[in-house]
Amino acid sequence: MFQLTDRRVLITGGTQGVGAEIAIALAKAGADVLLVGLQHDQAAEQTLADCRQQGVKADLLTVDLSQSPDRYVDDLITRAEKTLPGIDTLINNAGTYVDVGFLEMDLQRYQRTMNLNVTAGYFLTQAFAKRWVAEKVNGRVLFTGSINGLLAEPDHTAYDTSKGAVAAMVRSLCVSLAPHGIRVNSIAPGLVRTPLTNTVLDQDNGLLEWMQLHTPNGQVPPPEVCAGAAVFLLSDEASHIHGQTLYVDGGMSVWQQPDPPADHP
Repeated sequence: MFQLTDRRVLITGGTQGVGAEIAIALAKAGADVLLVGLQHDQAAEQTLADCRQQGVKADLLTVDLSQSPDRYVDDLITRAEKTLPGIDTLINNAGTYVDVGFLEMDLQRYQRTMNLNVTAGYFLTQAFAKRWVAEKVNGRVLFTGSINGLLAEPDHTAYDTSKGAVAAMVRSLCVSLAPHGIRVNSIAPGLVRTPLTNTVLDQDNGLLEWMQLHTPNGQVPPPEVCAGAAVFLLSDEASHIHGQTLYVDGGMSVWQQPDPPADHP
C-alpha cells in the first residue's frame, strides 16, 4: 500500500462517486482530507465518516464551482487554510456532463460544463501553486479526466471538449510547474458506476450490455477502481511521473473495435 502519511489533501467533488472513493483511499493511506462539495448532504456525511474511521482528519466545505472562479477561489482558499492548514495536495475531481446533442446545446449548459470540468481546476491549481512556489512546497495536483478526452461519444460534445481540455491542461501545467517541484497528473476513467451514470445504466435500454461489449475486460465497475490509481500518482513512488494521464478504463481506449457478439447475425 502506498503511503500518504502527513499529506493534506483538498479534493473537489469529493462527497460521492469517484471523488468519495478517492478520498477514502487517501485516508486509508494516511492523508488528511478536505472534501469540497456542492452541499452537506447524507452522501457527504457518509464519506466524512468513512474517512475519519481511518484515524485521519476529514472535513467538508461547500461551494458551487459552476460559478465564475473570481466569485469563489479566494474565499475557498482562505476557508480551506483555516479548516486544514498546510494543504499540499489538490485533486480537481468535480465535474458534470450534459446529455444534449451539439445542435441543441445552449451557452448556459456549455459554460456550466466548462466551468466545472475545466475552469475551476485551472484556477484552483493556480491559487495553490502560487502559495506552494512562494513557500517552496513540493505540491501535487491530480485531475480527474475521462476516456472522453480521447474518444468522442455521440451527444456529449461539451463533455468531450471539456475532458480533452483537461488532458491538454495537465500536460501544459506540468511544463509550467515541474521546475518548481510541483507534480501534475491525471486519471482518466472509462465508464464506471456513479450517481450520474447509474440513472442511465439502470434503465432497461441495453446500454449496460453495449458498454460491456465495448470494454475488453467486459466490466462497468464501481468507482473504487479509480482510487488505487489516484493514490499511486500522488505517492512518493510516482515522483518521476509528470504530466501523464493514466487510463482506468478496462482497456476501452486501446480497442479499435470489438468483435460482434457470438449470436450476431
